[in-house]
Amino acid sequence: MIVRVLALTAGFAVGAAFAFAADTAAVVAPQFAHPLPDMPGKAMKVITVSYAPGGTTPAHRHGNAFVYAYVLSGHIRTQVKGEPEKVVGPGESWFEMPGSQHAVSANASKTEPAKFLVVFIADDKEELLTMEK
Repeated sequence: MIVRVLALTAGFAVGAAFAFAADTAAVVAPQFAHPLPDMPGKAMKVITVSYAPGGTTPAHRHGNAFVYAYVLSGHIRTQVKGEPEKVVGPGESWFEMPGSQHAVSANASKTEPAKFLVVFIADDKEELLTMEK
């Protein structure tokens, strides 16, 4: 099995890496990071996540970050632990409270790609991805 590792770095204090089978890899692209001037020690960090058809991400958490996700294209299956699973399409969004488990994150299509934007409000140096064991 080929494994692809994509790290969230490039000025982001994210710390963890994504490791998935190449045929289901999520491509993560840092977009923006900036300290919040009225909230010392906090920053806004923005990434895009692109899924190939059938792409998935294992269950994970985003530390103590508040997370807002907005679908740019395709359809995303998503579930935050304790909530029902849903399919979210272009122009739709969801959020995750600090400490939540993102139990399901996947491209809802086996034939079309999907892409979404993720905004984190987090501590400056917080790791923003912890995979569940």
